[in-house]
This record gives sequence, C-alpha cells and structure tokens, in this order.
Amino acid sequence: MIDPPQSTAMLTDHYELTMLASALHDGSADRDCVFEVFARSLPEGRRFGVVAGTERVLEAITRFRFTEAELDPLAAAGVVDHHTLDWLADYTFNGDIDGYPEGELYFPGSPVFTVRAPFAHAVVLETLVLSILNHDCAVASAAARMTSAAGSRPLIEMGGRRTHEHAAVSAARAAYLAGFAATSNLEAGRRYEIPTRGTVAHAFMMLHDSEEDAFRAQVAALGTDTTLLVDTYDITSGIDTAIRVTGPELGAIRIDSGDVGVLARQAREQLDALGARDTRIIVSGDLDEHAIAGLRAEPVDAFGVGTSVVTGSGAPTANLVYKLVEVNGHPVTKRSEHKESRGGRKSALRRFKRTGTALEEVVHPVTRPPDTGPHDAEVPVSLMRGGQPVDDLPTLEDSRNRLRRGLVSLPWEGLKLSKGEPAVATVFG
Repeated sequence: MIDPPQSTAMLTDHYELTMLASALHDGSADRDCVFEVFARSLPEGRRFGVVAGTERVLEAITRFRFTEAELDPLAAAGVVDHHTLDWLADYTFNGDIDGYPEGELYFPGSPVFTVRAPFAHAVVLETLVLSILNHDCAVASAAARMTSAAGSRPLIEMGGRRTHEHAAVSAARAAYLAGFAATSNLEAGRRYEIPTRGTVAHAFMMLHDSEEDAFRAQVAALGTDTTLLVDTYDITSGIDTAIRVTGPELGAIRIDSGDVGVLARQAREQLDALGARDTRIIVSGDLDEHAIAGLRAEPVDAFGVGTSVVTGSGAPTANLVYKLVEVNGHPVTKRSEHKESRGGRKSALRRFKRTGTALEEVVHPVTRPPDTGPHDAEVPVSLMRGGQPVDDLPTLEDSRNRLRRGLVSLPWEGLKLSKGEPAVATVFG
C-alpha cells in the first residue's frame, strides 16, 4: 500500500480557500469562532449513530500543512492570491477541539465535534473533518447494528475489495471499533493491530484438478484448524471430501453462496453425522444486519461481511455537517429551510435511569448547564488544546468497550432494525 502523503492540506475543497482569502481581505479572518459538527437527522432507518474516526481526524489536523508541494499548484492554478498563499505557508491549527469520544453514541443535534479557533484557522478544516467523520461514523453505525444482530457470534470484516484502497483501511478500523472480531485487510492489521483472518477463495479451489487436491494442499500449508470453502461445486460432497481429508478435527467450513440458512442447517447435520461436531460453520456472501438477524436461529458460528459494512449498509454517510454557530462570543444561526442550525456553543448531558437505561440527551448552551441527577453524564470531552491532541485520548480497545456499554444502555426499542424514532430523544435546553 502506498503511504498517504505527509500533508493533508489538499484533502479539502476549493471554496474553503476562497472563503479564507475573502476573510483575510476584509479583516474578518481573526474573529473568534465556534464550528460544530452534528447531524440534523440520522440516516433513514437508523435509531442511533456511533462516533468513529475522531483519532484519525485529530492526527490529520496535525498534518494539515502547506509546503511548497501544496502551495506551488495552488499558485499555478490561481486558486488564491499571494497574500493568502503566504498566510497558508505559516498555517498551523492553533485552536481547541471538544467532542464525543470514539465509541460514543450520538443522536440528532448531538454536538459530536466542536472546533474553537479564529475563523481562518477553523474554516479550512471543514472538508477534512467531514470526509473522515462522515465515512467512519457511517461504517461504525452500520457495523454496530450488525454486531447487535449477531449477538455473541463473531463477525469478520472483509469488504476491502468493495471500496477505495485507503477507505478499506479506515473502514476496517471503524468496524473493529464497533465490535467486529477481525478484518481481512492486512494494512489495517499492521496499522491498528486488528486481528486478521483469511484462508482461500474459489479461485484456489478451481486451480486444482479436484476439490480434494485443493483441500489437501490447503491443509498441508495451514493445518487442520483451517477453514475449508465447501461450496465451489456441491456443498454436500464438499463437506464429505473435507472431512475425509482432515478427519473430524477440521476447524471450520465456509459457505459463501445460496440460501445460507438452509445450507448451514444441512451442513450442521452432515458434520455431526460425520463426527465433526466441533467443526464451525462460517457464512458470508452479501450479508447485512437484516440477513444476520434472519440467521439467529440457524447453526452459524461466525459471519463474514463485506460490501454492506464498508458502504455503511446503505447509508454511506452519517449526514454530519460542519456549521458556524458562534462569532466573537455571539450566537449565529442559519435559517435556511430544512437546513436550520441552533446558535451558540453547546454541550450535551445524557440522562439515565437508575437502572442505567438512557432517557434523553439534553443539548444545552455551555454557559447554561442544566441541573444534573446522580446518574447523568456530560458527553463531550477535551480532544485538542492549542492545536495539539490531549494526552489521554482513549485507545481503540477503550472505544470498543465504550460502545458495548452504550449499546447496553439503549432502550430495547433502540436496537430494533426497523424504522423508527431515535433511540434517545434529543432535548434542546
């Protein structure tokens, strides 16, 4: 994999720099501003969102620099004037950022990510911030629905061939954060220490003169604890051949096509009859959270999920926006129809029952916090101060645990896969 460029400054839109140039020209670039990232609504059919990508955003902001490699093409294309180019040459983000920690749940209006800085410093980050958060939150939100549907049975992310090569890595991270057990992507394994899994594809089976030859070659290389792909030709004969080659100690079989529920039932009966009672059944092939939920009663031990997780299971963006809400301490409000925003810098308090079930999310001005009960908790945390990430950011494992706790806190209706209201109501104080 080609390493990403050192600078992230060109991962932005043209109009971010023309806004900057205009603000520098009229003197408004230094006004203290607050920008908030939030979703006006969740993608259709979703009852909660999952925050993911925060660590990647903070790291990308620290690399948001304009060197000659970035400035020269901007100058050649005439994107901005020389005064703006000189300003960009010295740019280093100098502001503060608060937000929801990774693995936290969010709802409509939640202030997921809040940037406080002079206008010029904050506005140029819009595209970078949204491109990361919208992708990673969409993947994590879809993956969390899948892990919830799967219960205790593990899921393997295997969607790298269905998305951009760099997006595949971040998607694997977001899916792992949301509870997936492993990924097929080796770069994600290397970069984020995510367990990787994989055996063979149908091409390997068809390479050999017979299915038995393919199985014997795989077992000779990987041992009997491997997973044999039994559906290349005929599943029934494939299982017979697999157990004949390995004996009853075969680790697992994989079914990648057909009515996997029916086939898994038949395979379990056949494996048990052959004495392979401990051989696991792994299914894959166009699975999403609805298909996984439909397999709850079937003898499936693990799921391989590809396209649906890396594309956010039909919701490829989290609907997050980056909006100016305060200038020089004064709230500003956008009133465009269907695109309204609420002015002023905000925080959020989540209220819980004594039992730990979430009741509501109170989004309030930071200057007017609501009364808190013994089980309430403020959600945003410090993420960056003076342009530098804080020292105690959660690890990826911390974020996985946070999401597990968050999902348990939802009312049972909030975990339904059907359309409905957000799991936790947002109240604006």
